Amino acid sequence: MKSSFEKAGDAKTRMAWWVALLVTLIPIVCLAIPMYVIRPFRPQDPSQLALALTVRDYAPWVTAVCAIAVVILSTWAWGNTRGRLYRIAFAAMSILAVAGACLTHVNIFEIMFHPYDRPAFGTADAAHLDTDDKVLAVQIGSEAHAYPIRAMGYHHIVNDTLGNTPIVVTYCTLCHTGLVWNRSLDGRTLYFRLAGINNGNALMRDVQTNSIWQQSTGHAIFGPLKGEQLALIHSDELTFALWRKERPDGLVLQADAPYAGKYEDKDWEKEVEKTRTVVDTRKTGIAPHELMLGITMDGQSRAYPLKSILASRLIEDQVAGIPILIVSDLTKNPFAYSRRTLPRRARPFSPFQATSRQLGPSCKMPRRAAIGTSKDAPSQVCRLECVSHLWTRTKTTGSIG
Repeated sequence: MKSSFEKAGDAKTRMAWWVALLVTLIPIVCLAIPMYVIRPFRPQDPSQLALALTVRDYAPWVTAVCAIAVVILSTWAWGNTRGRLYRIAFAAMSILAVAGACLTHVNIFEIMFHPYDRPAFGTADAAHLDTDDKVLAVQIGSEAHAYPIRAMGYHHIVNDTLGNTPIVVTYCTLCHTGLVWNRSLDGRTLYFRLAGINNGNALMRDVQTNSIWQQSTGHAIFGPLKGEQLALIHSDELTFALWRKERPDGLVLQADAPYAGKYEDKDWEKEVEKTRTVVDTRKTGIAPHELMLGITMDGQSRAYPLKSILASRLIEDQVAGIPILIVSDLTKNPFAYSRRTLPRRARPFSPFQATSRQLGPSCKMPRRAAIGTSKDAPSQVCRLECVSHLWTRTKTTGSIG
């Protein structure tokens, strides 16, 4: 028969066991919530996303405290109980708590898609690209870089400096959105990493403040910089052949050799079409994976099916009361232009003028050009910032770009 001292010891051991078990569950919950909420092919509610990001933000500190507490309890129990099962249980809980604390420091998205920390570039002639491979082209001043889409589809984010301007080149294959943002904000330079996904679009995290940014908008949605906005850098998504013809002196992002085998296949777009989307677009009459060209002007947005642009080669429209012209060249690269100042006698764009006189053989104009119906009444024509993405992305955000 056990003495009162032995019974008291057993009670303390049981209490320690229950406390250790509850504390061990905390690191597991801290891992489970972000993993469940921030995952592809499911819609993210703003409140759920905020909760998951908050948990992930505090998890390293909370789980470290929990791991220390479990180890202390296990050490005490090991010396104060002779029960084999109790000792095994305490040892297992210690391992789980420590492992959970360590895993909160792991970015699973960067394990799946390794970052390209030191991007290397080569000449266009030395690039191992097919002529019809798409690139995301950026030019600042006299410097031009091209980022192959298949490489960007794997890395998602490349931090670079072009024309003395720090930029972050981004690409999200799930929504077919490639955008370039200025990394300078309020006098400091940010460095971005892949942070997850929100409603089918990539999330970025800046290393300096751990703020979370939406890739498709350049807007900070969580953290110390919430509400801040990155400046958009003009970029074009076009074929490598056309880019090389226009910028033979430009540099091309080289493959990151250890991970080149994981780059997207040439038919990666067909694979994306098989994936599940986060919104139902059946009522719109447009397939969720329909590729669109999005334009935003003066707070108003409009999307144009790429198939329609390629079929007609020229579309006239108005966005926010401003006449725009969308054209496609022979290599199936769409571009958009606006004419903000129209003289009274000016006529709308005509297909002949747009394709022959105004745009030239490649259907491309300088970023700004003066054209019009007469030499006495010119109008200002500007190249528009536009972005290609899937229709499901438009329906998810309610805006474009």
